[in-house]
Amino acid sequence: MSILGRLKPDFWDYEDSDKGPFKHLFNFRRIWKLAVILTAGVALVPVISMTVFDYRVTQNAMESEILLRTSRLVSNSRRTVAYFLAERKSALDFIVHRNAFEVLTDPKKLASILENLQKAFVGFTDLGVIDSWGRQRTYVGPYKLEGMDYSDQDWFKEVLVSGVYISDVFLGFRQTPHLVIAIEHDLPDGSFYVLRATVDTERFNELLSHLQVSGRGDAFIVNHQGTIQTPSRYHGNVLEKMSLPVPEYSPTTRVFESKGANAGPLVVGYAYIADTPFILMIVKQKGELMKPWHKTRRKLIAFLAISITVIMIVILGVATHLVNKIHDADEKRVMTLHKVEYSDRMASIGRLAAGVAHEINNPLAIINEKAGLIHDIFNLKDEYAKDEKIIGLVESVLSSVERCGIITKRLLSFARHMDVNIQSINLKDLIDEVLGFLGKEAEYRSITVNVDVPDDIPTFKSDRGKLQQIFLNLVNNAFAAMSDGGKLDVKVYREDKESVSVKVVDDGCGIPEADLKRIFEPFFSTKKKKGGTGLGLSITYGLVRGLGGSMSVQSEVGKGTSFTIMLPLHFKQPAKR
Repeated sequence: MSILGRLKPDFWDYEDSDKGPFKHLFNFRRIWKLAVILTAGVALVPVISMTVFDYRVTQNAMESEILLRTSRLVSNSRRTVAYFLAERKSALDFIVHRNAFEVLTDPKKLASILENLQKAFVGFTDLGVIDSWGRQRTYVGPYKLEGMDYSDQDWFKEVLVSGVYISDVFLGFRQTPHLVIAIEHDLPDGSFYVLRATVDTERFNELLSHLQVSGRGDAFIVNHQGTIQTPSRYHGNVLEKMSLPVPEYSPTTRVFESKGANAGPLVVGYAYIADTPFILMIVKQKGELMKPWHKTRRKLIAFLAISITVIMIVILGVATHLVNKIHDADEKRVMTLHKVEYSDRMASIGRLAAGVAHEINNPLAIINEKAGLIHDIFNLKDEYAKDEKIIGLVESVLSSVERCGIITKRLLSFARHMDVNIQSINLKDLIDEVLGFLGKEAEYRSITVNVDVPDDIPTFKSDRGKLQQIFLNLVNNAFAAMSDGGKLDVKVYREDKESVSVKVVDDGCGIPEADLKRIFEPFFSTKKKKGGTGLGLSITYGLVRGLGGSMSVQSEVGKGTSFTIMLPLHFKQPAKR
């Protein structure tokens, strides 16, 4: 289907010859066009007028906006980086407070903790437990670091002073950029230990790499000595000195203008991240940021075009939505009339079936009685009793009468259950009864029907007539979808104590994935060229919901379709309105 065909609303080509003399009231295309024209006129005239007269802005306002946005971006980015580090520090703090020292020094348990930590937080590479002497008691990770002595390391001395340590990005003997977070925890005996974790900088770098910075800007992190900690586009590589001077300390976010070496004037925003050795830097090229100022008229034209486009999209969308709603309401009205017609037709069929069954039962009873009498008379005389051909013919008559009796009983049962009739349901008997109506078609078309009903399926209260209609519709649809020699499986099973499920599976042509979402909609049919009305599954779905159940479908083109019906074991009569 083309893109235009997908965008075309349902009502666009809709025509109904049954509208009578009031066709103009249901000309949905005309209603849509009027709504679009009137709404567009009212909405676009003020916008165009305001754009024509409101085009002047000042350079000072533009510069103030640039500084404000840069400051806001720096503040938001600082919170993101600070939260990233605080989150991982809190995770380590949680571990030391939640787990005893003996647990953390157990390599298997520490490995399990690391595994859970890596699932919850991205970036953790390893964990190590270091005793008060600076020796690594336990280590889990990709390297062999058990027994390492950190007592002379600066970070170990700092964590003893402050209780928490977050390192710069460094290579170490791993030769890959990483940073360390360490937490000191006191033990009841007066000693302490340190939980040390290594964080891969890949996720740390992503915090700023995906940041959209205008004006050919750059966002990166440096330490207090000006060494770059995360990748920078224009100001150096990781672990190199940045090309700009280190900004002076400030407890709050600051933005200022500076002269770049080759890129011209710069707008620099920075923020010191508390309790870390990091400074967040966001640098923008002022010349790029001021280009809109020199292209005001072009921008206004673009703004006007975008505004008109957005307004027209909204107008078209709203008009289409509202007219679609009117169209849907009209379809529901027609559907309700069809449902009434369907119910009346089913009731008429039921009355006709009952009349036919009663009329047939009377001569059948006479035939059965006379044939039985003949059978008894022949058995009294040896010359007839030994004639297998005559006895066989009489027994064939009796067998045919019995078969006709079964058919009339089914017709009477079907007629009796057209009205609401809540009674105990045996699913196996009911399914066999429904399949009995279609047995000859299955035999003629060589369709194999398998019914699997476990013995532990209990009887339950429900509307027998509605259940007959539900299964009759589903089996009819399955037969219509299958070619001769197909296979139909009906399986009953329980998923819980409150419900029972019935799955009807065929190996027919299947339903395209695009149609599955609309399969239960009224008037939607994949068989309209073959006489389908699109009401069968809609009515079936409504009957299932009316019994308090649910209905779902799975299908694959060329492989078949599966309908699953869930029915409650405890029927609740719908409240009367």
